[in-house]
Amino acid sequence: MVDGRRARRAYIGSFTAAGGLGVLSADVDAETGALRVRGATDVVADPSYLALSPAGDMLYAVSETSEGAVAAFRTGGDGPELAGTRVPVGSAPTHLTLFDGHVLTADYGSGSVTAVPLHADGTLAAKASGALRHTGSGPHPQRQQEPHAHQVLADPSGRWAVSVDLGTDSVRVCALADGGPTLHRETGLRPGSGPRHLAFHPRGDRAYVLHELSPTLTVCAWDDAEGTLEPLGEVPVLDRVPDGDAYPSAIAVAPDGRFLWTATRGTDVISVLALDAAGDAPRLTATVPCGGHWPRDLAVDPAGRHLYAANERSGDVTWFAVDQETGLPARTGSVEAPAASCVVFG
Repeated sequence: MVDGRRARRAYIGSFTAAGGLGVLSADVDAETGALRVRGATDVVADPSYLALSPAGDMLYAVSETSEGAVAAFRTGGDGPELAGTRVPVGSAPTHLTLFDGHVLTADYGSGSVTAVPLHADGTLAAKASGALRHTGSGPHPQRQQEPHAHQVLADPSGRWAVSVDLGTDSVRVCALADGGPTLHRETGLRPGSGPRHLAFHPRGDRAYVLHELSPTLTVCAWDDAEGTLEPLGEVPVLDRVPDGDAYPSAIAVAPDGRFLWTATRGTDVISVLALDAAGDAPRLTATVPCGGHWPRDLAVDPAGRHLYAANERSGDVTWFAVDQETGLPARTGSVEAPAASCVVFG
């Protein structure tokens, strides 16, 4: 990631099985937030989630297929270029993170977290070095019969990886031992809530877990010294529960820690929540249309001036100017991106 005032490149993941172009590369206008697509590659099927190396020279993508794989790309050209071969991981990986010299994937289908070592040049080793299989279930009869790891994320200290499991209503704190993820602690959340994604406060001592099966998020205290996550309370992300579909999908926290935003599919809105100084009491202040249909991901630019929604079913990425006093996003443009699923900045 580069300095927030000079973010010049964005990468968009998409579902090739639904007509997506694979991994797209786009220029970013630092003043307006506008994206201009430069190139794309579809050499990896369904690259639904992406992660950048700290230097921004390598991009990693899951392949969200039933077989499951992860791939590495070099980012120097107009479009990302595949570096090496795809490496098998668990079934239907939905998220990934860089952690302790490895790429970790959250494998929704197999309910696991898989570790793949990185070479010194940023390319992937030929095979995974270990996996942690989640166990458990939840009360939802269709969605929680078994574990479904939906996200894995390195904590701000870099000491721990946390995996969010929709199927077991829990978050697991993990470390690496002998190349494989090992369980340090598991924190249970409200049964039936279906946790999907977690985001940390920039101060590093709070975490916010967004639930897919109910339009709420759980505020947690995070202790990076002990690797413990303690739920403090649950708050709504919608002002009312609609009669139809409402599936929260993504969460982003402002770089200055004053606001957080969530996206909800079905209602197709972005919710604005104001944060108090401690970060313990998010307060819903507004909802605005997401600019398309079925917002699968949200991303805030490194400067906190623009917010982006990857709208999967309308096939676009919409950007918003963020009011610095209220956190309210105002739509300013969009770019076509069929079956868009995520946006990351380099």
